[in-house]
Amino acid sequence: MTSLAELLADRIAAAPRSDGAPLVVGLTGPQGSGKSTLAATLPELLAGRGLRAAVLALDDLYLPKADRDRLVREVHPLFATRGVPGTHDTALGTELLHRLGQPEETTVPRFDKGADDRSPPDEWPRIHGPFDVIIFEGWCVGARPQPAEALTQPVNDLERNEDPDGVWRRAVNEALATAYLPLFDPIDFQVLLRPPGFETVFGWRRQQELPLRAAGRGQGDAELARFIQHYERLTRWIDAEMPTRANITVQLGPGREAVQVSTR
Repeated sequence: MTSLAELLADRIAAAPRSDGAPLVVGLTGPQGSGKSTLAATLPELLAGRGLRAAVLALDDLYLPKADRDRLVREVHPLFATRGVPGTHDTALGTELLHRLGQPEETTVPRFDKGADDRSPPDEWPRIHGPFDVIIFEGWCVGARPQPAEALTQPVNDLERNEDPDGVWRRAVNEALATAYLPLFDPIDFQVLLRPPGFETVFGWRRQQELPLRAAGRGQGDAELARFIQHYERLTRWIDAEMPTRANITVQLGPGREAVQVSTR
């Protein structure tokens, strides 16, 4: 039976590309859905189909901690948690998507989640283009802003209690409508991994925390539940809106298995 990774590699290899420009593949899925693991398998599979591929992770584009601390002071305290639109260096990401298609060496940033800051630039890997395909993976890659009226009502206790006036969620939505447009606009081919429901995301993310807890780190269930609520609004919106335009939509089961694959 053809694996999901092999199916995606076949579809990506068959997708039309502009002369001289790489095919930018947006690989989107909620936390814990397996998108990073899937992205990591694709370059080798695409190499077997005669294509050079690079992976760019949205998580490696986080703003430095000092810049995110400024958002906390000047915009809203909920920006202390990285991940939502507004906490990424969109200009750097846009530049990288361009440079990876050029016949030159590119330094790709790395973010140290343990230090909650960028790794020193001398530790960033150097890769040499041009690449035929760029796999751009992240939980909200390719997301579009919500209609303004959708922001009125909070979707969970975090928004209800810590963003009662909607300042944070409007700032996140405004970032999607402005700074993230040039970052997501180059996406030529969109792949969406859909969970069975948002409730499943907590379980998936909890599985990722268990090894950290065993090592004396990681988040407890209550802390993790609050953390996940930062991403609930946009995760639900992506799940509702993106299937209408994604090239491939993969419905996942509780064990992250692909139960249905839809193409357009």
